[in-house]
Amino acid sequence: MSQQTVSDGEDGFTFDDLTVVMGTYNEAEAIGTVLSDIDAETDGRANVICVDGSSDRTPEIARDHGARVIEQEPQGYGVAVREAVLAADRPVVVTTDCDDTYPMDRLGDFLDLIDDGADVVSGDRLYHGADPMPAFNRFGNHAFAVLASVLMGERVHDTTTGMRAYRREVVQKIEWTENTGLSAELLIRPLMRGYDVREEPIAYAERAGETKLDPLSGGAAIAKSIVKVCLQERVR
Repeated sequence: MSQQTVSDGEDGFTFDDLTVVMGTYNEAEAIGTVLSDIDAETDGRANVICVDGSSDRTPEIARDHGARVIEQEPQGYGVAVREAVLAADRPVVVTTDCDDTYPMDRLGDFLDLIDDGADVVSGDRLYHGADPMPAFNRFGNHAFAVLASVLMGERVHDTTTGMRAYRREVVQKIEWTENTGLSAELLIRPLMRGYDVREEPIAYAERAGETKLDPLSGGAAIAKSIVKVCLQERVR
């Protein structure tokens, strides 16, 4: 992928340089496990920020695990994650979901790739098949990747993954506009602006708790965002 970096790759990043961020909404069933996994992988050195609109015990559980919780009215995935990303104050920002689907034991690998010079490291769930994902969702995610690849003129494999690592100066200086489609936007804009974006295969697990996204309306919103963002970046 594109090779314009913002550093020489010799930063020597450690877990002390890492903020893990997520939007949370009624994830009491899984949030404790996710935060415990982050703590175990980073020896408690990573900062964690949750932007929460829950009506259950999610924020209480998050605080009990040492996370910083920013509470707001529920406004959708993108609004919450954007707020969390902009609140991060360490050099490396990792986005993840709070449903225990992503492998927190890969945080060190993502940090190493940033340290190697990557500006964005994007977890590719589809590389290993993402078998726990419902078949309709899996098909949709492959279709999103094809759509984005055609519009960008560069092959990508998983546009809607929730697990990515970013250099903070990259992710915070871009103006993010999308809500449901933010996960795709967070890949497309840096890639089309020439940053060093690398896709890294990751495992994907069955989610804990109920999904909040309707696959039909959510899928339509994501596809619309992909088209909109790609066209905007082409004319910038």
